[in-house]
This record gives sequence, structure tokens and C-alpha cells, in this order.
Amino acid sequence: MSDEKPLALLPEIFLILGAVLTLLAGSFLPRHRQWIARLVAVAALLGAGIAAAAALGDPIQSVYGTTFIIDTGTVFLRLVVVAATLLVIGLGVDELAGTRRESETYALLLLSALGAVVMGSTTDLLVLVASFLLGSIPLYGLIGMLRSPGAAEAAMKTYLLGALFGIVLMLGVSVLYGVGGATAYPELALGLARAPAAAVAFGLLAVLGGLMFKAGGVPGHFWVPDAAQAAGTPAAAFLTTIPKLGALLAAYRLMTVMPDSVDWPLLVAVLAAVTMTVGNLAALAQTDVRRLLGWSTVSQVGYLLLPVAVVGGTAAALPALLVYLGGYAVTNLTAFAVIAAAPGRRTVEDYTGLATTHPWLGSALVVSLLSLVGTPPTAVFLSKLGVFTVAWDGGFAWLVVIAAVNTVASLFYYLRWLGPAFRRDDSMEPAAGLAPFATAAAVAGGVGVLVLGVIVVSLAPVVETSLGAR
Repeated sequence: MSDEKPLALLPEIFLILGAVLTLLAGSFLPRHRQWIARLVAVAALLGAGIAAAAALGDPIQSVYGTTFIIDTGTVFLRLVVVAATLLVIGLGVDELAGTRRESETYALLLLSALGAVVMGSTTDLLVLVASFLLGSIPLYGLIGMLRSPGAAEAAMKTYLLGALFGIVLMLGVSVLYGVGGATAYPELALGLARAPAAAVAFGLLAVLGGLMFKAGGVPGHFWVPDAAQAAGTPAAAFLTTIPKLGALLAAYRLMTVMPDSVDWPLLVAVLAAVTMTVGNLAALAQTDVRRLLGWSTVSQVGYLLLPVAVVGGTAAALPALLVYLGGYAVTNLTAFAVIAAAPGRRTVEDYTGLATTHPWLGSALVVSLLSLVGTPPTAVFLSKLGVFTVAWDGGFAWLVVIAAVNTVASLFYYLRWLGPAFRRDDSMEPAAGLAPFATAAAVAGGVGVLVLGVIVVSLAPVVETSLGAR
């Protein structure tokens, strides 16, 4: 091929080489020197981030035929995945340092991150299947890494659901290929325009089902709260954040080739409404903070599907989705960093007095949870406002109303967590010490949530102007 251009995939090359070198380094190093493997993983991520940043402003290009596209979405996804994975490693140092599976954990993180990047950047159904497997299989190992009964159960449930939805995804790909006559999106779009609507609808529904497993949305959401509760904190933070970045961008790209013969916007809109409602209703009853965040991440997928439902209807759909993905990533990881910083606190009541005894950590918790709601001036505020706006402009006013009601409902369980943190209880025993690396990650993440919120607000007029000029 004349368009192979392997150097255009330099960020992905850094990730795969980093995973291999991290695993090799960990295999030959004694346990007390596993930190070297951590440095290798961090160096690989930094290299991938620098290579991704170097592509900013480059023209859109396809490499290796039409299987991989490098555009604004790809560059943004690369940067967010790299930054998010670095934050996961940072918040997990205290838990992983010196353990038997430290280097393996870093290698699996890099491999799953690579799967997320490829999934969100591919424009070919076959590569979509390969990236689904690449991103899913390491997750099973990450969830079961603790080797506890709960982690084993969560890993088995995730594996079984992953296998089921993987088969469903491949079935959908087979149907779309059969009626569309191609797997590459440009040719597939032409073929699907002449294909029977029923077959296209079936194939689309099956592929979306597989992507919803990766994103943690209905109907593939059942594994998320169990895995978030039972897995180690770094794994829980990773699986509730990074996989959905690639899956939702992949869903967006797939919608761009769907024909008008199928009312796919209504399908995605219904999926969004059900996902956010199920996630919020289930979260209302949770007292375990990890499980609460697990259901919270399900509800966030519903909001993130709003711009996917209006693909092609407004030019602001993709920017709205990307900004929300970035804001959500740093916000969710900050909340998990707080959990990692205080590993002995498992329920909302265990956080009693946190803001008094550890004000910096309490502040990070406040910022992250209020950002998940969408409170100004946090990162998710303008992001959520943006996806509401594009959905309204796309003709889904009823969906915006449902999303607004769900946002108000989510405030109750986030405040139920924040309330004890600001309640002083002198009868309680003195608080245990905090994990230093996770505390630093939580504070850095909290600052990032606020800074990103300010940046998004300041850049909003520029984005609106550029979009209006198109």
C-alpha cells in the first residue's frame, strides 16, 4: 500500500512497545525493583502523548487503506487516553508498589488503552472487532488481579458478558458486511444505502450492543458496578473511564455511515434515555462508594450518547462529545483517586469528617462529585450543557428533558456522599493516614477539573465562531 505510513501510528507504537517492555522488565526484576517497570510504562505513555501532540493541526489522513483515520477525534482521543492512563498509574502506585503483579498490571493497562485508541480511530468493521478484543481481554485480567472471591466473580461475569457481546458484535459486523458489501466505512456507506432496512437495523443494533458493553451502557452494563466494587482501585478507575472513550467515539464514527432508511437517531436516543435512567436509579440505593461510582459511570454513558444521536444533524455534535469525554475522564479519575487515597473508607458513612481532617482531599472529592453532576465552573458543566444543546438543536427536546431530570436525580446520591464528609463526629477514632501518591493524584485531578472547566468556558466563544463559519 502507498498509504501505510507507519510513523503516523507512532503513539500506538509507543503503547504496544511500552506494554512489551514493561512486561519484560517486570519479568527479570526483583519485586523491590518493580518501580523500574512503572517508569518504563510512564515513559511509553509520555512518548505516545508527545507523538500525539505533534500531530495537532495536521490535515486529516487515512493510513493502511481506509482502516485507520487520523483526524481531530483521533488526536483528542490519543491525548485523553494517555493522560487518563498516567493518572490511573499515579493513583495506583500506593496499592501496587511491591506487589507480585505490579508490572503485569501496567502492561495490561497499556494494552487496553491501545485497544481503546484503535477502537475510536478505526474506520473499518474488521479492525473494530480486533480492537474490541484488544481492549476487552486485558480488562478481565485487571479485574481479577486481586485474586479475591469478589474479584474472581466480577472477572468471570465480565468475561462471560464480554464473550456474549463480542459474539453479538461480530454477528452485527457480519450482517452489515453481507448487505453492505464492504467493511471499510466509505464503501460501506454506499452499500448500506441500497441494502434492506431491516437487515441494516439488525446489524446496527448488534454492533451497538457490543459497543455498549465496552462503554458500560445498557444493555451491556451489568458488569460495571460489580467490577468497580471488587477490582483494585487502579483497575476500577481504568475500566470505568478509558474503555468508554474509545467505544463512544467508535459509535459516533459508525453512525456517520448509517443510511436514512433506518431511524438510528431514535434508536440511540432511546438507548441514551434508558441508560442514564437505569444508572441513576440504581445509584440512589448504593452505600458502597465504589459501587456508587460504578452506577454513576453507567448514567454518564447516557449523557454521552446525546451527541451520538444527532450525528450529521449539527456540526457541534463531535466537539460536544469530545469535550465531554475529556471532562468526564479527569473528573471520574479524580473521584477514584480520592478512594485510593483513603483505602479504608468503603461506604459513604466512612467518609465522615474527611473535609475536616483532610481538607485537600475533601476539596478534591467535592470538586469531582459536583463536576459529575455538572456544576459550574467544573469541567463537566459546559460539556453537559453542550451535549444538551446539540441534542435540542437536533430535534430531541424530549431527551434533553429526561437528561435534565436525571441530572437533578443524580444530585441526591452525590450529596449523600458529600454530606458525611462535612459532618464532624468527635466520637470517631482518629483518621488513618492517607496514601501519598493517590492523594497527590486526587489533588492534581481536582485542580485539573477546575482548570479544564475554565479553559472550556473561555474557549466556548471561539468554538462557536469557528462552527458558525462552516
